[in-house]
Amino acid sequence: MLLVMLLLSILLALIPLVGIAWIVITRSLTSVDGLFMSLILLTLSGIFLLNVFFEIHARGWLAFLHKTKTAPAKEPPRAKAAG
Repeated sequence: MLLVMLLLSILLALIPLVGIAWIVITRSLTSVDGLFMSLILLTLSGIFLLNVFFEIHARGWLAFLHKTKTAPAKEPPRAKAAG
């Protein structure tokens, strides 16, 4: 079920990008309508791609992003010699 939601989110993120390509092809990007439509479509695509990112992160597929270097163990401080 979750895999279907992931694929659906990917599909719904790509459809607005096709709309932006159409706006560019028809050369209406420089009009006010084209600019606002592009912003709206980019926002929709960004929201769905963010959902895809969170879903992939929750599944643990992005574990390579969380590599942390382990620091060498520190020696305990030595006691000062009295004298």
